[in-house]
Amino acid sequence: MARKSKKQQVFNVALVAQAGRLQYEALLFIASLRKTTPDFPGRVLVAEPQPGPLWPRDPRIKPDIRAMMEEMGAEIVPFHAQHFGDAYPYGNKIEMLRALPEGTPFVFFDSDTLITGDLTTVPFDFARPTASLRREGTWPEIELYGPGYSAIWASLYDKFGLDFDSSIDPDQPDEYWRRYLYFNAGFFFYECPRVFGARFEDYALAIRDTPPAELVCQSLDPWLDQVALPLVIHALGGGRDTLPPGLLDGAISCHYRTFPLLYAREDDRVIALLEEIAAPNRLKKLLKGHEPIKRMVYQGRGAKARALFDQQNLPRREQAIRNQLRKNGFWMR
Repeated sequence: MARKSKKQQVFNVALVAQAGRLQYEALLFIASLRKTTPDFPGRVLVAEPQPGPLWPRDPRIKPDIRAMMEEMGAEIVPFHAQHFGDAYPYGNKIEMLRALPEGTPFVFFDSDTLITGDLTTVPFDFARPTASLRREGTWPEIELYGPGYSAIWASLYDKFGLDFDSSIDPDQPDEYWRRYLYFNAGFFFYECPRVFGARFEDYALAIRDTPPAELVCQSLDPWLDQVALPLVIHALGGGRDTLPPGLLDGAISCHYRTFPLLYAREDDRVIALLEEIAAPNRLKKLLKGHEPIKRMVYQGRGAKARALFDQQNLPRREQAIRNQLRKNGFWMR
């Protein structure tokens, strides 16, 4: 391990893993971080939900996968679901924040992410949080006679005493979804996980339990975390432009979402990294336990899925890519 530079930021990386696909994705995430950022000076914290009344089955990581994560330098951090659990597993990324070290800057990543460059080169401003801008206008869905984007988002800002007008992008037209602060929750960061987590939890529960009237026609499953997230970021002094573009969800990380989508649309360098880190026999033995990795990576179906698409002319919307994969029998998750 290289000696820490006085100028180098020290922060923790956090992700959630549990029984099922997330534990395999997390294993690849850790392997990718160790490959591309071998001198990472912080801790890699894998938050693991514990058995309890909100989980009908044991959600803990398999022992052999857990042992491999720890061998690669990750720390397993247990936490207990108090509000979400199996009914809304996306709530894990909210509830696990209370279990992370207080006062230490953190970056959260979804487990279905690969670190593709040196993470220590990202100039995080941990006092000004942000999240992923690699997203589509998935929420809200505007009804013909219902309230529009401005009315819906303004009702949420008003609910929490936040200044709605300062959150909008004036360069975007009124009633266009990009005008409003909206993120994918695939990554986010802040200077203290417990401060961020307390605000995230308070907002998410208030939206779920007592939503404004303007949300009467809107679904919050699975969107609740992405509805609350921009409000949290705005309240804590962050926004859409606190990171240079093209780093996270770009040169330094890839939120691939599913393995068929990874092969269908991501850069060649991402696929090369995936196949390199998945090659060692000890990892291969574990990763083959997840059918999409087994089929896509080890049995060559990923290359066949990729051949369906012109990489220079990909469909603009993700749903069109998914439909093509399903049509040809390559969709798996």
